[in-house]
Amino acid sequence: MNNNNFLTKLSQNLLDILNDEEYYDVTIEVGGDPYIKIFRAHMVILHYRSNYLRRILSTNKKKHDGTLVHIKLPNILPEIFQIILRYIYGGKISLEEYDISDIIKILVAGSELGLQELITYLQSFLVENKANWMEQNFDLIYKTSFENDSFLELQKFCTDLTSKEPVKIFKSLNFSSISEKLLVSLIQSDNLQMDEIQIWEDVLRWGLVQNPELPSDPTNFSKEDFNALKNSLQHCVPHIRFYNLTFKEFSDKVLPYKKILPKELYKDLLKYSLDPNNQSIKTSKPRITTKEINIDSKIITIQHSELISKWIDRLENSDEIKDTYNFKLLLRGTRDGFATKKFHEICDNQSRTVTIIKVKHSEEILGGYNPIEWKSDGSYATTKDSFIFSFKNRDDLQNYILSRVENEGHATYNNYGFGPSFGIDLVLYGYGGKCCKVAYEKKIRESTSKLPGLFSVEEYEIFQIIE
Repeated sequence: MNNNNFLTKLSQNLLDILNDEEYYDVTIEVGGDPYIKIFRAHMVILHYRSNYLRRILSTNKKKHDGTLVHIKLPNILPEIFQIILRYIYGGKISLEEYDISDIIKILVAGSELGLQELITYLQSFLVENKANWMEQNFDLIYKTSFENDSFLELQKFCTDLTSKEPVKIFKSLNFSSISEKLLVSLIQSDNLQMDEIQIWEDVLRWGLVQNPELPSDPTNFSKEDFNALKNSLQHCVPHIRFYNLTFKEFSDKVLPYKKILPKELYKDLLKYSLDPNNQSIKTSKPRITTKEINIDSKIITIQHSELISKWIDRLENSDEIKDTYNFKLLLRGTRDGFATKKFHEICDNQSRTVTIIKVKHSEEILGGYNPIEWKSDGSYATTKDSFIFSFKNRDDLQNYILSRVENEGHATYNNYGFGPSFGIDLVLYGYGGKCCKVAYEKKIRESTSKLPGLFSVEEYEIFQIIE
């Protein structure tokens, strides 16, 4: 019979040992001048609780003359080490007592001391409970996470935010204080989900804050003022896609600052604004922009839904979305069940649906679009506008296969014993499914020798497309 009350008592006893002033055999000098503090501790506990301290202790064996082992930790603040030392002894830490900035310091110190259990716990706590704060203080989180290979969860948080919701960084209260390196990494992305004129205005705002002595009106700038701003933005300007601006945007927002642009770029922009069809000018690659697409999905992001919307409209990936769609969730496997009966109860007689499938034990996504109604009558249905698709890795939007229907008479298969079935090219049944190539242009998934065309389902969702 397990009783956690025993663990509580044990934890308290170990904390009592920490406070003992008689049996300690290690002293730890923490911090740097002028703020240094000496802590007393016990070799055996430090040895088993910290990989880093174990290595130090192994090279500083206790001498038989009674001299204590002395450890120096100059990179850790004494007040932070006090928190960590209590964790080392008691196995507990109450994060509600500390500011988030202190939790970051505890995380960094815990990494230095090799406290992997603590590192994992602190990262999960921050991501699950302090995401808004991290978005507002993104530069700190970004620098901290990528300075240490142990902070994989924080690195994923940063990568997801910069690739999927970068606008949150631009709109954060501390945007003007982010590093130039981070700003450049954001604005060079093809998937930056903002209008180009807004990107320019925000970058300009960042540059002006770096030079607080400049006048608020550019018409009052001196030559030295323009040079100062040009120097601050020299690594950002090449990544602004000025050719994507309208003539009015260029005239109103860029021309007042023309002196910070490279001369050749300014000349080409001026030519282009007067003659957009000038083939001699190398223009900017359009960004993949997103209009207001609403989607409640545990599998795909807004960027995925944007691509699917373009495929529905038969657009190229670089084209602007013509119609704005809402993705209305009809069914989710983990919520409504994976039984084929449930699929037909919810989705029969529903048209314009997108099926999304998360393949088990992978980051692979499969899916299909059916513009006509699902049925249960055992028939094939005809349409020329259905398609199926796959993403090999849901974090890589460029690595996809899109396959449109070729045999229109077998576009979908309406069988009560199956879930959503796109002919027999993509068929779902409960927790399993199968891919092959019969009625569609391409096979969207490679077979394995053991399971030819078969796959297991971790989650699936069906959305109705509503304009």
